[in-house]
Amino acid sequence: LLISHFILQQKLPKGILWKQLMIYGLLNISIYLGIYIVAMQHASAGIGSLAIATNPVFISLISGIYLKEKISWVTIISLIICSAGIVLAAYPSLQTSYVTVTGLILLLISMLSYSVSALYFSKKSWEGMHILTINGWQTLFGGIFLIPLFFLTYDRNQNIFSSEMIGSVVWLSITVSIIAVQLWLYLLKDNPVRASFWLFLCPIFGFIIAAIILKEKITAHTFAGILLVLTGLYLVQKNKKKQ
Repeated sequence: LLISHFILQQKLPKGILWKQLMIYGLLNISIYLGIYIVAMQHASAGIGSLAIATNPVFISLISGIYLKEKISWVTIISLIICSAGIVLAAYPSLQTSYVTVTGLILLLISMLSYSVSALYFSKKSWEGMHILTINGWQTLFGGIFLIPLFFLTYDRNQNIFSSEMIGSVVWLSITVSIIAVQLWLYLLKDNPVRASFWLFLCPIFGFIIAAIILKEKITAHTFAGILLVLTGLYLVQKNKKKQ
């Protein structure tokens, strides 16, 4: 927000835009991230990363069924290929993964909220508001809406303000909340269904990073899954260029 309003000299939102920012922040930050973090206490990391890959499916279904938008056959085929790739890549880790009924329900609610927020952003008129301004305010509102839950659930014994914890927060704040979300919002402005396909890369990068940092083994399933995901992405992006 400092960069947006003081350095870039962007104007403050007006009128209905405040309501839109609050709703977007509620869906994209409060409900999605808030519930996802709680859900991960009832599920393994493999299930959590796989859940993120359900967003393109939810976004496509909501767009086609509720918004009555035409989904091309190329998009449907690409969706199937990418989904198959994710399941194949995650298969070895799924054999040792776990999730409770509570965790599964929370993950589904979280992913649905994220998918709805993506469509909400792409369908609303933001009257030329800078993406940095939108991102800043929706993140702030999303955090504000979580404050009551903070007071209800805070446990001093489970909050250790170490250098590792601070470093993690800085990484999530700058790299994820600012840089990654900026790129995501840029993609959503074009087409939410096609943009959602890039979310298939999240678990793929998760496998790669785990192999580099945690020295986890990359199996033949992983390589085959990555190939399928890249094939699906290529098809949907190639179709975009033709259109």
